[in-house]
Parts: sequence; C-alpha cells; structure tokens
Amino acid sequence: MTVHATPPVALARTRIGVLIASNLLGGVGVASSIAVAGLMAENLAGTEFAGFAQAMSVLGAAVAAIPLATLAAKAGRRAALAVGYVIALLGAVTVITAALIEQFILLLIGLAMFGTAQAVNLQSRYAAGENASAAARGRVMSLVIWSTTIGSVAGPNLTNLGNELGFSLGLPELAGPYVFSAIAIACAAMVIVIFYGGHRVRKLTDGVAAARGSGDAVAPVGDEPPVAAASATGAARISAMAALRWAFAHPHARMAVVLTACAHSVMVMVMVMTPVHMQHHGDSLTVVGVVISLHVLGMYALSPLFGWCVDRIGAVRTAAGGVVLLLTALVLGLVAASLGGGWTPAALVVLGIGWSACIISSSTVLASNPDVSVKLPLQGVTDAGMNYAGAGAAALAGPILAWGGFHVVNTVALVLLAPAAALVVVQLVRAER
Repeated sequence: MTVHATPPVALARTRIGVLIASNLLGGVGVASSIAVAGLMAENLAGTEFAGFAQAMSVLGAAVAAIPLATLAAKAGRRAALAVGYVIALLGAVTVITAALIEQFILLLIGLAMFGTAQAVNLQSRYAAGENASAAARGRVMSLVIWSTTIGSVAGPNLTNLGNELGFSLGLPELAGPYVFSAIAIACAAMVIVIFYGGHRVRKLTDGVAAARGSGDAVAPVGDEPPVAAASATGAARISAMAALRWAFAHPHARMAVVLTACAHSVMVMVMVMTPVHMQHHGDSLTVVGVVISLHVLGMYALSPLFGWCVDRIGAVRTAAGGVVLLLTALVLGLVAASLGGGWTPAALVVLGIGWSACIISSSTVLASNPDVSVKLPLQGVTDAGMNYAGAGAAALAGPILAWGGFHVVNTVALVLLAPAAALVVVQLVRAER
C-alpha cells in the first residue's frame, strides 16, 4: 500500500480556488503597469534603454525562481508564494519612489523586485499540478493560468485611470498605475496566507514514520511538494544545475526546458517593444493599453483549451501547434512593421496564443516528471532560464528597435524561436512513429 501524494479532495479544491483568486489579483498587479514600464525608462534614459525596464522585471522573476522553488521544497507552497508577493509589493513601492526622484537605477531595482510577482504567478501552475490527478493535470494547470485572464486583461485598461489617480496623489506621469499594482499584489498575498491551508512538515514526517513502521511505500502528502517527501524517504535532493543536466540527458524534458525559454524570449522581445513602436507612430496611451490587453487576452483566455489538448492529444502535438502560432505571429509582426493599423493587435494576439500553447504543454511535461528528486529543482531552474532568456531578449529589444525598427525586432525573434522549433519537430517525429 502507498501513502498517496495528492491531498484530500476538499483541500485540493480549496487550494485550486485560492490559486485562481491569487492569480487573478496578481494578474491585475502585473498587467496594470506593464504598458508603462518601458515608457518610464524611455522618459528617464532614452529609447535605447526602454527595453531595460522589462528586462529588469523579467530578470527579477528569473533570480527569484530557484529560491522560491527551494523555499517551496523546504516550507511548502504557501510560504513561497506569499514571500514572492511581498517582495513584489516592495518593488512597486520602489518604482513609485524612483519616479518621484527621477532615478533610473532605482527604477530598475524596483522593477527587478516587482518581477517576482511574475515568478509567483508561474510557480502557481506547478502548485495547481500538485493538487490534480495525472489525467487532469493539464486542465487544472491551465485553469489556474487562465484565471490570470480577467486581471491581466483588465489591468492594461486601468493604465490611464491609474495615471489620473497618480496625478491626484501628486505622483509624476506613469507612476500611478503602480499604485494599483501594489494594492492588487497585497491582496493576492493575503489570499495565499489566509486561505491556502494544508499540512506542515511535521505531519508529513509523522505520516512517513507511520508508513515505514507498517512497511508501506511512501509518497508525498499534504502541503509538502514531492521533493520534500522524497528526501524524507532517503532520495537525495539535487541542485538546480544537476536537475538541468538531468533534463538535457532526457529528450522529452530537454524539449520542455528549451521550448519554455525560447517561447518566452520571443514573446517578451516583441511585446515589450510594441508600446514604444506604437507611441512612435502616434498612438495614444489608451490605444496602447487596449492592444496590450488583447495580447494578454491571447496569452491566457484559451489556456483551458490547450490544457484539454495536452490531456487528449499530448504535450508534444500541443507544443507543435504553439510553435506554428508563434511563427505566424512573427510574420504578422513583419507586416505590422510596414502597414501598422490592425496588423499590430492581430500579431500581438496570435503571439499571446502561441505563447500559451507552448508554456502549458512544456509545463505539463515538467509537472509530470516521475523522478521526484528532480521535479521541483527542474521547475525552478526552468522558470529561471525562461526569465533570464526573456530578460536578455528585452534588453536587446530596445537597441534593435532604435537601430533597425520593428521589423528587425520580429526577424531576430524568428531566430530565437529556431532551437525550440527544431526540438519540437524531433519529438513530434518520434511520437508519430
């Protein structure tokens, strides 16, 4: 007999509901200011540095990913998610302070801290996977990702209102949206702390001891992730880099890791320069906010569909569809660079949909990893790599836009997508044999 990994049904459902609510609030927090970060950096340091705003935010998410995964392994998901949101809240306050005193370096520091909110939202999908059966894991993870839709779509449309709120509070232009961000992220943290619930390490070790005494096989239980239980039963907890080496020795996991990084870097490179590109062409802040809202809608609204696809037709086929969608988005972006108009929102929407298909398929592969000693470290290092790649893409995007325009941004993004496309094709051919 085995001590089962999944928590009681009622507790699992409660946690999934809490993750949905916190992701909704986190989505508002992140998205209400996403359209203005690059503009704030441009105002303080020039167009060449506009991409550094998003780069630092993504870098913050990257730096936070492994420590948050480690904290989740040691203290449970609730502690990791709550700590991440608190750091992001302090980041929003730092950004507002930087705008007040017009300090570009302080702005970048604040944005890096603020980026931790994105790391928390990403970690939530794995937390959801731990509360689902294998047959429904893709759908449950995608449902938590989908919950970000409402907040993320509403957020950019609050940009102008946030700006007006900032003016009424005596804040400089573009700082106001971060007031909304701070409020939403504080609420997300409170939801996690108060309602996530679950068993603690002591209960886990008590269960392990009882199982050992009766000769039962031991699997993870309660709030503790699989790695914690693996350690309790003698399985060695490995480092993040060891987990990454393990992944690159296993083709399916290698595809998931590379696809996550490439899809995210492509999305970030194009998305972060779209507001700057549009403003250079005379579009208002309101129009920019609408386009970013449509892009975010594409990122999250169809995620349950892709979760269903993963559970029904497999992660590899779903990933292949995501790569095709990203390629289509970049071609549309090349057209938008010349023609503008409705081509820009069309390209951004398809870009978001392609990102969604890729991230859900790769995340499900990682959440389904049967090696419990590898699972959490690999999730952490994959999210870190994803965000490091996104940070690099965002940092390069500003100089590329200033040098060659929006069509060169999309061309470079095509090159970034190539490694993932190649690995997906290889896995697709193997799956069809």
